[in-house]
Amino acid sequence: MMTWLLEGMILVVVGALLRRVLRIDDPSRRLHQELTPLGCARARVFDGLAEHVQTNAGILAVVLNQAMEEGLAGNSELAWGLVQLGASQWGRLAGTVLALLSQMSKYLPVAAVYSPVRRMRPERFKSEKVIDCVSVHQALTQFVLHSRLRFQLHLRLLRRAVELLTAEFWLLNRTAERLEARPLEFWGRLDFYFHDLDLLSKETLLALHALFHGLSESEIKTFGADFHAQFPKLEPLDNAAVGEKTAYLHSGPHTH
Repeated sequence: MMTWLLEGMILVVVGALLRRVLRIDDPSRRLHQELTPLGCARARVFDGLAEHVQTNAGILAVVLNQAMEEGLAGNSELAWGLVQLGASQWGRLAGTVLALLSQMSKYLPVAAVYSPVRRMRPERFKSEKVIDCVSVHQALTQFVLHSRLRFQLHLRLLRRAVELLTAEFWLLNRTAERLEARPLEFWGRLDFYFHDLDLLSKETLLALHALFHGLSESEIKTFGADFHAQFPKLEPLDNAAVGEKTAYLHSGPHTH
C-alpha cells in the first residue's frame, strides 16, 4: 500500500513539473490561440456556424427569461407554457452543439493540432453534474501531454457535459410538470442549467476556432458543407458575414 502511494505521489510531482516546463496551462498561450485570426476563408465558415449557435442560444435565453419573470410574478400557466417552448428550443441548441462536436471529432484525425486546448474550470459552472464532470476530467487529463489526445478528450468532455445537463433539464421538466405551482428552487435550477449550456456552447465554438487553425481551407469547406447538410435551414455558410459573431464567445450567459 505504501509503495503504491509513493509511486502515485512521484507521478503527481513529475506530471506537475512537466506541465510547467511545457507551459500547458499558460493562459497567454490559450488567449493567443483564441484570438489568432482565422483568415477570410476559414472565418466565413466559422462565423456561419457561430451565428447558428448564437441565434439558438439567444432565442432560448429570451424564452427562459420570460418564463422566469412570469413564474416569479405568479402567472403559473403562462410561465409553464413558456417553459415548454423553452424545452423545444433547448433541444435545438443542445442538438446543434452535439452535432458540431461530433463533426469536430470526425475531422480531428486530419487536423494539425499543436497548441494546448483550453482548460475548463469547474468553478465557472453552476450545476452539480457539470461541475463533477469537469472536475473528474481535469483529474484524468493531468498526465496527458499529447496535443491531439488532449483535444479529443476535451471534445468528449464537452459532449458528456451537454448530455448530462440535457438529461438533468428534462428530469427537472418532468418533475415540475406534476406540480400546480413551481417553487423558487425550480426557477433557480432552470437559470443554472441555461447558464451552463450557454457556457458549454461557447466552449464548443472556441474549440472549433482552435480546430480550424489546423485544417486546410478545402477541409474546412467540406466541414461546412457536411454540417449544412444536417441543418438545411441554415444560411449557406459562404454567405456569412466575417467577424461579426465572435463577440458571443466572450459575453456572459443571457439569463438572470
